[in-house]
Amino acid sequence: MRIVTAHGPAEVTLDEVGDPSFLLVLTHGSNGGVDAPDLLAVRDVALALGGAVARVMQPFRLAGRRAPGPAVKQDEAWLEVMKLLRDRHGAVPLVQGGRSNGARVACRTARAADAAGVIALAFPLHPPRNPERSRADELRSAGVEVLVVNGDRDPFGVPDPADAAEVVVLAGERHDLTKDPPAVGAAAEPWLRRWSGIRSSGTR
Repeated sequence: MRIVTAHGPAEVTLDEVGDPSFLLVLTHGSNGGVDAPDLLAVRDVALALGGAVARVMQPFRLAGRRAPGPAVKQDEAWLEVMKLLRDRHGAVPLVQGGRSNGARVACRTARAADAAGVIALAFPLHPPRNPERSRADELRSAGVEVLVVNGDRDPFGVPDPADAAEVVVLAGERHDLTKDPPAVGAAAEPWLRRWSGIRSSGTR
C-alpha cells in the first residue's frame, strides 16, 4: 500500500494476521530496502508470535535517493505513516524498529508514535573512523525500552549496554547482519514475546 506524506509517498508491505497481538513496524537503512535479511528474520519471528508486521519503504528511498535528508522531515513522514498504520490495526501495542538509519528513526520517533518498544538493528553509533561523533543520545532519549542488535565487527561501532535496555552483540557480524540472519531473529524473539501473550512453553 502507498501512503502519501508531506514529504512524498511511502510504500508499506503488510503481513497481517487475524486478531494480532501487536503491530511491528520495520524500516530499512539509508542504502537498502525492506527485504534486508535481518528485517525478514525479525518479521518471521513476529508473525510466528501472532503479530502483524508492516515494512515501510520511506519516501526518500521510494524516490530513489540514498540520503534521507533532514531528520526532521524524515521523522515527520514516519509519524504520518505510523498514524495510518495505528488506525488500521487498532489499540494493539506498537513496536517499531529498523536497521541502521531506520533504527535511528525508530528511536527518535518512539515517544511521539506512542510505541511500546524499539528494535534497533545495526544501530550506527558513529560514522566509520569518526568515533567521537556518538549518536548514543538517540538511544537514551527514545523514551521507551530499546533492544539493540549489532555485530561485533560493525565499523559503525557497538552501543554501550548502558545506553539501551538490552544490547545483543553477534559474533562475526558486520553492519549488514547477513552472516546469520536467524540469530538476529532469535535475539529479537524474547523481546517481541512480551507483547505476544505467548509464554515460552508455547501456551497463551
